[in-house]
Parts: sequence; structure tokens; C-alpha cells
Amino acid sequence: MNAEARLAAPADGRPPQTGLLRSAYAGLGDFAARMSRLEAVVDGLGTADGETTHLAARKLKRQIREFEPTVTMIGQVKAGKTTLVNAMIGWPDLLPADINPWTSVVTSLHLDPAARSAATKAKFRFFDEEEWGRLLNRGGRIGELASRAGAHKELEKVRAQLEAMRAKSRQRLGQKFELLMGQEHEYGFFDEELIQRYVCLGDDLGDDAAPETQQGRFADITKSADLYLGQSELPHRLCIRDTPGVNDTFMIREQITVNAIRESRLCVVVLSAHQTLSTVDMALIRLISNIRSREVIIFVNRIDELGAPVREAEEIRQSIVATLKALNGPEDAQIIFGSAYWASHALSGQFDKLGVASGKALVEWAEHHVDAAAPGSVAETIWRMSGIPALCDAISERIVAGEGGEFEERILRAAGNLANGLAAQREVAARRIGGAEVKPVARADVGREIDAIAARTSHRLETKLAALVTDLDQRLAGSRQSFLGRATASLIKHLELYGESEVWSYDPTGLRLLLRSGYRVFTTKAVKASEEIYAAAAAEIRDLYVGAFGLDEGSVDLTAPVVPKPPPPVILGSTIALDVKGNWWTSWWRRRRGYQAFAEEFSRLIEAETEPFLASLRAEHAVPYATAVKLALNDFIEGQRAQLLDLADQTDIEIGRLKDRAGQADTQRDERLQAAMALLSEYRA
Repeated sequence: MNAEARLAAPADGRPPQTGLLRSAYAGLGDFAARMSRLEAVVDGLGTADGETTHLAARKLKRQIREFEPTVTMIGQVKAGKTTLVNAMIGWPDLLPADINPWTSVVTSLHLDPAARSAATKAKFRFFDEEEWGRLLNRGGRIGELASRAGAHKELEKVRAQLEAMRAKSRQRLGQKFELLMGQEHEYGFFDEELIQRYVCLGDDLGDDAAPETQQGRFADITKSADLYLGQSELPHRLCIRDTPGVNDTFMIREQITVNAIRESRLCVVVLSAHQTLSTVDMALIRLISNIRSREVIIFVNRIDELGAPVREAEEIRQSIVATLKALNGPEDAQIIFGSAYWASHALSGQFDKLGVASGKALVEWAEHHVDAAAPGSVAETIWRMSGIPALCDAISERIVAGEGGEFEERILRAAGNLANGLAAQREVAARRIGGAEVKPVARADVGREIDAIAARTSHRLETKLAALVTDLDQRLAGSRQSFLGRATASLIKHLELYGESEVWSYDPTGLRLLLRSGYRVFTTKAVKASEEIYAAAAAEIRDLYVGAFGLDEGSVDLTAPVVPKPPPPVILGSTIALDVKGNWWTSWWRRRRGYQAFAEEFSRLIEAETEPFLASLRAEHAVPYATAVKLALNDFIEGQRAQLLDLADQTDIEIGRLKDRAGQADTQRDERLQAAMALLSEYRA
């Protein structure tokens, strides 16, 4: 097949549409229907006269059509996470499940029930020079830890691995290596070969090798992959993000996963039934412990490999609950058991390839869980036993109650405020046409009033948020000092009791709890203050409608915008020196001499290790959140400015032109506007 033909070729391997996925995501059906009704409301409002209304309606409609809740998948290497993702999108074998554990690619699958054929089908982004520079020059996060702990042998091992990795990359890419940094590749198609070229490490190949043989050609430097799929069985758009594991050699993937979780409101933790929350999963527990329990779902995969799945599942559940409680994880997170392997066979219809052991486990699981009264084919029964429907239902419920519900409320308030402005314009026009006296209002006067409101409320918000960020800085610094004080006291006591011969260790969980508490105090106060200031701004603008235009106070229905959601402090789950222990910590310990040296060096180590946490909580969490809150207020005020200026025009336009405009009104368009107003009233009721 030539290159031009390939660009138009669809991806292969999609199973026949069986309806299994549609039933699994049925929980999103009502939400999708409400979004369609909201879009109809916005369309109707957009039929009103005026460019301001048209622009506002188009903006809301675009937001509705582009809204895409995201689910981030994290978990153990070899837990079957990628196979699970393939089952969740109804496309077995789309993503290669045998990815080399070293790879660091975040793969985002954008599922759209109304995908357009002209849309980009695949996009691959590469690490930029700064990220690679940190890796190659300092050995990544592991190299920094080793250097700080004085573990020179370990640092040399890291550097040797890096040199080997760089040599492989150059062998694959030749002189293109540096040129590709920070770039991205886009395609109008994707298939198995293309995906493997970017996300699967393969054999080392020369630069002149044929493209079809270059598996893993770009995998060393690929940071993220975005695949755009049409999936007609889904009621609503959805993004499922598959992340790499968090226990890689250089901790690149840990940071990548941290960023992915921070950008998503829902996280699915995938565990293997054979190694649920073992000691290697401490990084995993640290990450999810900083997310609200309602935003974490735990899926225990590969129960098809258990000899006695019913009995063992309950033992595994109890073990997970106990481990999370002991390690300050989300104690009441929902736990679902299942098998992506079973789901894949249900989707493909190849039941004869399940295998004897897996089939036996399936029968036992089904005997315990299948409702005899529930009808269904073999495929539907296996699908239910796989746990995928339960997982998708839990995801749907979380979206509707969380991210989706908040988005719906945000659009509803914006549409209501747009309708409020239109109603005010119609009231003023009707009064003038009916002969009532309406005092002209100059646009300049309205502009000055809204400027004053914007200045007052923006200054209040800016001042309050700046004070809260300063308070956060102080709380975080105080938390670090408090931890240092307790840890140092424990260190000195250990030295007094046991001397320097016995290695001491200290759990940094307390530090994370203190920092998390400080950040949550900031977010709680920031949300509360923002809600109050938003409400005050809406009240002032409502008074402007009533006072300047003589409207009845009860007829003005203006609502404050929704305050943005603060990002979770996932950065606190990142590895620090005290987490590493083992040979590195022993090496650090044995290089110290004297009580004072231990205390001083320990203090410097913790300050250096925790400074990135403090800096990130401020620069990547608190400050961007404050910016988002201020932008939302500004958007609200500017939207009201435009509507108030249009309303001022209604008071000043020559009466003959106003009557002509009313007489020329399109009856059908007016009916659509009235229907939209009625639907909005019904929706809000």
C-alpha cells in the first residue's frame, strides 16, 4: 500500500459492534441527553438578535461539544492495565499489551460517538530538550537522589544505563535525535505498526531500515500519544488515559503519571490479583493517597488466573483495605474485581480460546455472581463476569456526580445568565414600543459602572488569593520545620541509644500529611473566598440591571459562575530520599561521623529533597489555581458587560427603528427563542 493510500486507511482490528460497550456505559446516557437538551437551549438562545448573543451562544455550544471527561489509568507493571484499557474502549489488541516496562509513553484514547472523518487520528509528542537534559546530565530523579545521598556507586550505575540508552536512541534515530526533541508527529490514520513505532521498544535498527520494520523507532523519546477513535456505542465523549508504571529506573514516568493524574478528575488504579499492593507499590499508594476517595476506583485484574477466585477475592479485598488504612490511603475507595482477559474474549466472541484454567475460574466466579433470572447470551454473561461493566458504571457515576455535574452546572448558569440578558432586552423594548417612558442609558455610563464593579471585585479577589498563597508558603515552611524537628529529635535519640553503628531510618509519611493538610487549608479557604466574591460581583451587576434600567428586581435572574475545582496535591506522592532506604540510605548513614554532622547533613538533605514539593505546590498548584479563579470571574464580568451594553442600546435606539426591528422579527426564530426559554426554565426547575 502506498503512503497516500495509508493516510486514508482506517485502523484494523475493531471487533463487531455487539452492544456490550453501550450497556457498560449506559450510566452516561442520561447525562448525554441532558447535554443535548442544554445544547438545544443554547441554540435557541443564539437565534436572538445581536452579535453579542450569537458569540456567547457559540462559545457555550463549543464548550458543550468539546467537553471530554478524562479517566486516568495507573497501576503496576504487568497488571494487565493496557489489556484492560483495550477492553474498556471495546477494541481488543488496539494498544500493544507487551510494551517494554521501560517505555514512558502516556497514551490518551479520545472516544467520540460522533467522530468526524477529517479529524486528526494520531498525534505523538516527544520529550523536549530540558527534560532530556535533566535526565542525561543529572541522571533524572534517581540520579539526584543518589548524588544527594552520597551513593556514588549507584550514581555511576545510573550514568552507565543512561549512556547505553542514549547510544540506542542515536542508533535508532541518527542525526535526527536532537532535531526531534520537543516536536510532534501527526497522522490522519493509525494502525498497529504506527502505534508500535512510537510506544514499543523493539530491536535496534539502523537509520536506513524500512519504516515497516522499525518497531519502537521513536519509543525512547516519545512522551505522549493521542489517538482519536470513533466509538458509536458510547453515549458521550470520553478520554481514557493509559499511563506508564511509576517504578521506572529514572523516575521519569513517576513525574509523567503525577502530571496525568493532576489533569484528570478520576483515577483507576489497576492491580494484579497476584500482587495486590505489594511493597513495590508504595509509590502508587503515595500518589492515590492525595486524591479524594470518591475520585479513586481500584480494579483488581487477572482474577482469571486465581485457583479459587471467590475465596481469594475476599482475602485480597481485606488485604487492600488494611494496607490502604495502614498507609493513609483512600480507605473507602471502591474496589472492583475482574478480568480484562475475559472481557477481550467476550468482545471478540472467541470463547474456545479461554483456556482450561481460566474457564474453570470463570465458571466458579459465575456460579457465585450470576443472577439466574438475568437473561443474556454467553458473550453478555462473560462480559458481566469480567467486571468491565461494573467498572464502566462506576466511572459513569463518578463523572455524572463529579466533573460532568460541575460542567453541567457551569453551562446551565451561563445559559441562564444569557437568557436573563435577553429577557431584560425584550422587556425594555416592549416598554418603549408600548409607550412607557424609558430613560435612555448611555453606553459610556454603563461601561464606567461595570469597570468599577470589575475593579472592586477583582482587587478583592486578587488581594485575598495573594494572602492565601502567602499563608500557604508559611504553612508549608512551618510543616517542613515541624517534621525536621521531630525527625532530628528521633535521630539524636537513636544515636544516644545505639550509637553510629546501627542504621536509623525515618518514615516521611508525617511530612506528607502535614504538607497535604497545609495545601487543603489553602484550597478550602480559596474556594470559600472565591464563592463569596463571585456572589458579590453577581449581586452588584444585578443591582446595575435594576437601578440603571428600571427593571423589576424579581425579573432579574443573575447567577454567580461556578468556582473552578482545585487540583489535587498529587506531587506529594513523588519519591524522596527517605522513601528509598536500602543501600543508598545505608551509604549516606555510614559517610557521616559525629552527632552534629548527622543532624546538620540530615537537615540539609530534607530541605533539598522537599524544596521541589513546596515549589510545586505553590508554582504548579496554588498560583495556577488562583489564575484560573480570576479568569473565571473576569469572563463572567466581561460577558455581563457585553449584555449590559446591548441593553443600553435598547434604551437609546430611535423608536421607529426599534418598532421596525420588532415588526421584522422572524416568527419561527422567535418561537425557537421562546421554546429555549421555556426549556431552560424547565431544566432549572
